[in-house]
Amino acid sequence: MTGKLVSLLILASGLIGGAALWYLQIHAFYDEVPASGPEDVRLTARASGVPEPVAHGDFRAIDSDSSPIRYRACFTVSMPRADLAETYVTIEDAVPLVAPGWFDCFDAGAVGAALENGSATAFLGVENIEYGVDRVVAIFEDGRGVAWHRLNRCGEEVFDGKPAPEGCPPPPQGET
Repeated sequence: MTGKLVSLLILASGLIGGAALWYLQIHAFYDEVPASGPEDVRLTARASGVPEPVAHGDFRAIDSDSSPIRYRACFTVSMPRADLAETYVTIEDAVPLVAPGWFDCFDAGAVGAALENGSATAFLGVENIEYGVDRVVAIFEDGRGVAWHRLNRCGEEVFDGKPAPEGCPPPPQGET
């Protein structure tokens, strides 16, 4: 009888631990980001190199203090994608990061496929929104948009414990 009790205790501990790990990874550290106005969606202008607000609607976003690359957002824009591409900096190598399944407006697979087949265009939202992290924005043909954060070349090196590459700003205290 003792062996069965120990087995059940081990099994229960494993199930509880697995459920806790799943919850912590998928739900616990994310917070919904309330819409705050025109600054929610910005694209970097070709002419000035400065991020500018872009008119948008239906804004939804999530973020987490546990990692600078957990930001995801969904929204709509009314300006045609071709006009945006003439005015703002585009990105050729954008790869969307996966969002938790419950944030159903952001499908990284669909975004990636749309970027590959040309039915979406990736833009530089804000460079170094945090040290070593850029905000990337993708706009679809129908005006839907998504945004996420990715490490830039400075962040990739510094967060791997290496010195900042030439041309990068010095990392903040505690990042090296």
